[in-house]
Amino acid sequence: MDSSAVTQPAGTHPTGIRPAGTPPPEGSGEPSRNPYTDPRRPFGPRDPGDAWVEGEQGRFWGRFGSAGLLVHDAGKGILLQHRATWSDQGGTWGLPGGALHQGEDAVNGALREAREEAAVPPGSVRVLFTSVFDVGYWSYTTVAVRVVESFEPEISDHESLELQWVRLGGVSDKELHPGFAAAWPALRLRLQDLHGGEE
Repeated sequence: MDSSAVTQPAGTHPTGIRPAGTPPPEGSGEPSRNPYTDPRRPFGPRDPGDAWVEGEQGRFWGRFGSAGLLVHDAGKGILLQHRATWSDQGGTWGLPGGALHQGEDAVNGALREAREEAAVPPGSVRVLFTSVFDVGYWSYTTVAVRVVESFEPEISDHESLELQWVRLGGVSDKELHPGFAAAWPALRLRLQDLHGGEE
């Protein structure tokens, strides 16, 4: 069911990296990391959106909300990201995406994140629809796009163990990020309505 996979080259994955702002274990002898820097931005401060928000429905990543890109290629399937083990819900499969920047809309944020994490060229996709999960104090927007010019994804930061094209019928066979797992049945139906029941 799965085709074309991209994996991190052996020995190059920076194992043991904690999310920025997470203090080292006590007694480790490791100096505390500056909470305003991030492994992807070693020469300057993180974006203000790179922070947790908490409320009665739980803790979520992205001070201004988050967004992910659901990339659908009619010939290859859905582009899935195998999340780095150090990340929240690490080891599960989901969509390239992340925290929105202040003032950034969800479509541009999802396109930016997918370019940063999987080298998805924004000019090679067209927006089909958006779907929003909103708990009041935080929201996540899934931006569904179709591929209009074929490309191959590439791991372009440390947040992915693997990138893989997966046919619609095989997505639910993966160990999915819980949020994506909950949203996938409705997202799949919308894609199938647009593409005539394609599996």
